[in-house]
Amino acid sequence: MIDWDRIDTVLLDMDGTLLDLHFDNYFWLEYLPLRYAQMQGREAAEVREQLVASYQRMRGTLDWYCLDFWARTLDLDLVALKQEIVHKISPRPGALEFLAWLNSQGKQALLITNAHPHSLDLKMAHVPMAHHFDALISSHHYQVPKEQAPFWQALLDRHYFDPGRTLFIDDTEAVLDSAGDFGVAHLLCVTQPDLQLPERPPGRYRAFNDFAEIFRADGQP
Repeated sequence: MIDWDRIDTVLLDMDGTLLDLHFDNYFWLEYLPLRYAQMQGREAAEVREQLVASYQRMRGTLDWYCLDFWARTLDLDLVALKQEIVHKISPRPGALEFLAWLNSQGKQALLITNAHPHSLDLKMAHVPMAHHFDALISSHHYQVPKEQAPFWQALLDRHYFDPGRTLFIDDTEAVLDSAGDFGVAHLLCVTQPDLQLPERPPGRYRAFNDFAEIFRADGQP
């Protein structure tokens, strides 16, 4: 699937790519509405409907991903709430083995995520993978999400890579579109970001589910 001789740099999304998206889906759609309803003495279903509507209004913006924004909006300590279910954070199949293999091949590896730095720190503390990367980048550092072109220029300015010899793996087609428009030549999509949900049907990009599908740890073709 991948001609690794043509790849110098690998850009990797975090949630839904390296980590099971179930943690995030459960937190935002189930746990947060439940805990918020308990605090307000309201029905969880009513609160969930209200929150989902609020999420949709902010979708695609940096605030949609911003813990500080939602903490102010809801007057809640969201990092503390996430800590209550930290046991649900887990890597996707083959992710850690793939990162170790990338290191053994001398590839530049950059984690690029729309997640807030607090979420990034929480997850890196729970799943030991930070040491595999040359840098950990949150789009909040650049004040623009990955869906928008300025993110990619800011990334290139700070962490040089050749877009024509770069592979980017993400679970969101809109983000892959943005990377492709910038000139990233090799794009790959995850078919099952949330391991508790069915695999998604094929989209516009080459796709895979288990990292073992795109590399062999023994180094053979």
